[in-house]
Amino acid sequence: MRLSIAAVGRLKQGPERDLAERYAKRAADVGRNLGFAPIDVVEIRESRNRDVGKRTIEESIALANAISDGSVVVVLDVRGQSLGSDALAGQLQRWQTGGRPAAAFLIGGPDGLADSLRDRAELRLAFGAATWPHQLVRIMLLEQLYRAMTILSGHPYHRG
Repeated sequence: MRLSIAAVGRLKQGPERDLAERYAKRAADVGRNLGFAPIDVVEIRESRNRDVGKRTIEESIALANAISDGSVVVVLDVRGQSLGSDALAGQLQRWQTGGRPAAAFLIGGPDGLADSLRDRAELRLAFGAATWPHQLVRIMLLEQLYRAMTILSGHPYHRG
């Protein structure tokens, strides 16, 4: 199963990018034996439109264009569902065993996502009630995907 993360904004060189790359590599190493391809990360340029609504739509169109055919669409949304690590692992496994070829995780920019893209999602995922910077959300998502794979493989990284 292919997993992708399409995110508005770039992670610049430095500790954030290093941490994101570390979790992506760990997920690739563990996921290989589980039938998961390495996580593909697509960075979407932030819109420069001055109108917030138009900016959100432009970014959401670019995110939608990054979704491969047959993908489960997951949006990161503060109003979404908070899943524990075990539940996320179980969901990934259900999609995989159900024959879904891919899952696309979408992270909007500072202004969020257009309703049309949010409505397209099969899962709206939140990392609690707090609002997080979109760069940190990407790192947290990569860590949770890595953790989910360790759960599925029985690796001791996940302890609770």
